[in-house]
Amino acid sequence: MGKRNFIYERLSRKIASEERSKAQREAEKMRQEFTANVSHELKTPLQSISGYAELLKSGMVKEEDVQQFAERIYGEAQRMITLVNDILELSHLDEGMGDIVREDVDLHQVASAAASSLKEEAAAADVSLEITGTRSIINGYSQLLSLIVYNLCENGIKYNNPKGSVKVDVTDFKDRAVLTVIDNGIGIPHDQQERVFERFYRVDKSHSKEVGGTGLGLSIVKHAAAIHSGDIHLVSAPKYGTTVTITFPKKGGNN
Repeated sequence: MGKRNFIYERLSRKIASEERSKAQREAEKMRQEFTANVSHELKTPLQSISGYAELLKSGMVKEEDVQQFAERIYGEAQRMITLVNDILELSHLDEGMGDIVREDVDLHQVASAAASSLKEEAAAADVSLEITGTRSIINGYSQLLSLIVYNLCENGIKYNNPKGSVKVDVTDFKDRAVLTVIDNGIGIPHDQQERVFERFYRVDKSHSKEVGGTGLGLSIVKHAAAIHSGDIHLVSAPKYGTTVTITFPKKGGNN
């Protein structure tokens, strides 16, 4: 009996060790892929900025084209700033939320403030932005909840058409709060819907570059929702738009 227990313990330790090694290898692979993606994403705008600046420095740009080159440099710089900010947000989420206090938050109030901050961007894109729903209190981090709504609304505006719409709704139930963001934009092909929450994944890279997408917004949404034990459900179809529903438990969640 003692020998059997000894063998069982050794086998259990071996299995546990192999599982830890596998998890470490997978984590290292993810870090390497993330580093490679970050390097690529930063290199592209830097090369553009360097090229435009070199032309200006050498005097090869006509005076009437200087403004246009300056705008291109500014645009690429803003793209880099947005990318760096998104990377910092993800790093913060990866490290945990020890420096932010968890509290009771009115999800509807947070959603309204986050969506309202995008009204100018929506107007510039000729997209209407509507906020509906009721007060709903959940226990969480208001900063992260705001990021969720902001990123979903920003995507709904960027990947839309003139005269399009984005609607944000918060529904209150006894044991849960439901956030829904609906747009009637360009939509996502069915075969790519499972991947849109991956870091740096873009459905349409050319369009993402045109509108300034970093490929990190939905990854931030997924991570922030997971911290609140939120369940994400996405429904989308090309030319018909996208609906993202996140269900949050009223109490609890990961710390």
